[in-house]
Amino acid sequence: MTAAIRDAICNLQYTPGQRLVERELVEKYGVSRATIREVLQALSSEGLVTVIPQRGATVTEPNAEDARDLYEIRSVLECLLVSKFCERASRAQRLRLAVAVEEFAEAVDAGLPITETMKVKDRFYDVLLDGAASPSLWQVIEGIQARVHVLRATSMSATGRGETAVKELRAVSDAVEAGDTEAAVAAYRHHIEQAGKTALQRLTEPPESAANERAS
Repeated sequence: MTAAIRDAICNLQYTPGQRLVERELVEKYGVSRATIREVLQALSSEGLVTVIPQRGATVTEPNAEDARDLYEIRSVLECLLVSKFCERASRAQRLRLAVAVEEFAEAVDAGLPITETMKVKDRFYDVLLDGAASPSLWQVIEGIQARVHVLRATSMSATGRGETAVKELRAVSDAVEAGDTEAAVAAYRHHIEQAGKTALQRLTEPPESAANERAS
């Protein structure tokens, strides 16, 4: 049950700031109110839900300060992941990384909804995790993955960000293919930095600006 509601938040079925009404969740998922309360508390501990006593729960809205911290953490952890991938990945895994980038490019070109595009992009991370072969590193990354996913969706929703991200990830894949670990890590760090800048801009811009961009 926790996984189901977590996935719904990460896939933007429940959007930041939206109220999570216990009665509606009970009806939708067919569980007891006590179970829903336990789930909301668990998601609150992950930072995905904000629970206010006597007022209920809402999907946590990312703020700029938290976003900066998370992107800094991502940069350290995921750049290490890329380094481990370069060190340990097989030839087949390196080829799959390039394929994953091109699948992402196709999704962007097709103009798929953000939730679908993100699922395709996740294949890139799945290949990285597999090739890096570091369960310990994955455990640490997994601890912030849900909150990061919401921020990634925020960044990817910006006009033109998908196309730019494709170029950035191709640079990573090309460096991996060339056996240049330093260049691969530098390219990935640039990707995270640019994604962070875009997400922060989205979080700090006036609401009407974001609405106008979505409508355009």
